[in-house]
Amino acid sequence: MLNKDLINTFSIAAYDPENREWGVGVASKFLAVGSMVPWAKAEVGVVATQAWGNPNYGPEGLELLASGKKPEEVIKILTEADSRREYRQLAVIDKDGNTAVHTGENCSEWAGNIEGENYAVQGNLLVSRQTLKDMSETFRYTVGRLADRIIAALEAGQKAGGDKRGRQAAALFVVKNGCGINNLDDRYIDLRVDDHIAPIKELKRLLKLFYQQRNDC
Repeated sequence: MLNKDLINTFSIAAYDPENREWGVGVASKFLAVGSMVPWAKAEVGVVATQAWGNPNYGPEGLELLASGKKPEEVIKILTEADSRREYRQLAVIDKDGNTAVHTGENCSEWAGNIEGENYAVQGNLLVSRQTLKDMSETFRYTVGRLADRIIAALEAGQKAGGDKRGRQAAALFVVKNGCGINNLDDRYIDLRVDDHIAPIKELKRLLKLFYQQRNDC
């Protein structure tokens, strides 16, 4: 049965060319959604895998990007080898901000995606397409650090309806070369709200705490 693995959600994958940061933000009525959807590696790119999510898409997608494959090639390779590809939703962004997306025909309605310069938003089992439209517009016109723009996009998506089942979890993952703990890896921001009545609001609070404690990047 596929139902036990259903990760209905909305997310944004994005790249900041000025600061060389790559990130994913996600929210869902799915416990600990941050343990599944976001994958990223500095100077390589990002992957967001959801719907009946395939966890292999994350590491395998990043490996393909690192080998020089373009985002559309990555999606083709991953989905063609997957017999359940029509149940998958996937976004890929490379190190230069090029994007590609896949929303399988059997993803739960409403499902879809919007691509823009250096970003892609995607979701399934949404109240309506308005969630993604508002996320896209908000990201485009919000200024500031990549993490703040991602949070703003998630807030806009939730305000527009978000996951039609409700709220439970959210996550923010941003990578940047040398900006991990003690500057030893690329895991710059890795914040997760696994179960909360207002997960995006809580995620925003955690990001504020992060900025107060980390100012070395």
